Amino acid sequence: MNNLPDSAGETIQFNCNQCNQTIGVPTASAGKRAKCPHCESIVAIPASAAPPTAPQPPPTVAPAAVSTPAVATGVETETSKLYDAIRCEVGKVFVGQEELVEGTLIAIFSGGHVLIESVPGLGKTLFIRVIGKILGCDFGRIQFTADLMPSDITGAPIFNMKTSEFDFRPGPVFTQLLLADEINRSPAKTHAALLEIMQEKRVTVDGTTHQLELPFLVMATQNPLESEGTYSLPEAQLDRFMFKLIADYPSEEQEAKILAMHGGQSNLDHTLENEIQTLTNPEQINRLTRENSAIRVDPLLIDYINKIVRLTRRWPQFYMGASPRAGISLMQGIRTLAAFNGRDFAVPDDVVHIAKSILRHRVILTAEAEVEGQQIDTLLDELIRTIEVPRLK
Repeated sequence: MNNLPDSAGETIQFNCNQCNQTIGVPTASAGKRAKCPHCESIVAIPASAAPPTAPQPPPTVAPAAVSTPAVATGVETETSKLYDAIRCEVGKVFVGQEELVEGTLIAIFSGGHVLIESVPGLGKTLFIRVIGKILGCDFGRIQFTADLMPSDITGAPIFNMKTSEFDFRPGPVFTQLLLADEINRSPAKTHAALLEIMQEKRVTVDGTTHQLELPFLVMATQNPLESEGTYSLPEAQLDRFMFKLIADYPSEEQEAKILAMHGGQSNLDHTLENEIQTLTNPEQINRLTRENSAIRVDPLLIDYINKIVRLTRRWPQFYMGASPRAGISLMQGIRTLAAFNGRDFAVPDDVVHIAKSILRHRVILTAEAEVEGQQIDTLLDELIRTIEVPRLK
């Protein structure tokens, strides 16, 4: 884009941390967040003007066609500052996948879980390790296979020869950020082992209950169902996930940046230790999560959410609609999203922004719709457009 005039401090020029293109915004936007007009990622605007790190090529469009980023409304709060700082820190080693980053952070600060559908090799393990380092939380990973047993997840009693008693040995689920990789490669009995853990945040073995440390996030990944050796997750478990996010291949520019960033022989542990800062801790996350529950949701907005969820049960192309838990997840999600944007109230745009991610795994297509090749996201877009958006006072 064109370099905007910087005379008398009228604009701030900086580089997008995702596509490295130069952005110019008014100085009144200093310290806020904006959407990059080139790659559409959300970037934090610096507090003062800074020269671009490298000269940018001349624009290929007329000046009248150049658009400036739309600055999010709201004021800076503890939550919004932390969110901006986390996004900037993640951008140091993780490129793109904006929906994944935003959805995961919303889930963490809402007490929810995330299901990700993608092919291997898109950096999901790197992302959850980076998030764990930034948030100061423990990280764990389980590789799901066809022979994985429930006790391999929860842990099991081990006989102690010295005391002649059974001691409980915790499994990998005793962490705070758990990556359940390729979850749909295991049979149903192993999936069932996660149900109580995800919902109740506790593990029961041999009649003894063990509480998990909060925050606790399960970030499960699944291969597309057409892949060999995969199982369909049961509806009861799908409903436990707050979001289903789709991670797709990066753009050409993003992939080139990934190659430049990670194509060397650098050690990832060294990078996480020396380049990524820990910005918060579990205590602060739990406190902000509790405070987010005070975000105002207008009764008209509650009715709007209720209509969307209930309409999924009557939509002709859906064999099964969303449960009341979907509406609860929407309520929790828009409160957290409003807090990230520095607002103490939610708006209809918040609902539209995350509705598909919350609903797409909770509805099932009819047989006719599947044969016709209907897409759930397209149908959800049509459904949401049929409902009148409330005008909040």
